[in-house]
Amino acid sequence: MALKIRLSRGGTKKRPFYHIVIADARSPRDGRFIERLGSFNPLLAKDDENRIILDAERAKHWIDVGAQPTDRVLRFLDAAGIAKREPRNNPEAGKPGAKATERAEAKAQAETDRKAAAEEAKNAPAPEAPAPEAPAADEAAAE
Repeated sequence: MALKIRLSRGGTKKRPFYHIVIADARSPRDGRFIERLGSFNPLLAKDDENRIILDAERAKHWIDVGAQPTDRVLRFLDAAGIAKREPRNNPEAGKPGAKATERAEAKAQAETDRKAAAEEAKNAPAPEAPAPEAPAADEAAAE
């Protein structure tokens, strides 16, 4: 049986409250659990001592038995000095995707073309104005 140390949501709508529980990985998030280890109240200030309440001794026991904490619970355990969490670093996460890159390149090319056309129009010689036409001989003969 794969055991997880995870959060189980409680509280009302828009007022979350979480229990830190040991549960089978196949059971629902808010469903059956084996043991409750503590609680997490995200509405309290970060420096409030009641924000995270955790039974450290039982958490150590379950980790020794083989329970795997989720990422958020591992943060709590790391802060309590029970388990070590390696910091994550994904430099590719902030980069735009292929389509966004193509759109940005197309936009830059269009802007370059527009500036080149404006510069060419600015440097081109002014077109000569057509000379005023003299009255044609046909008009004089028609009168």
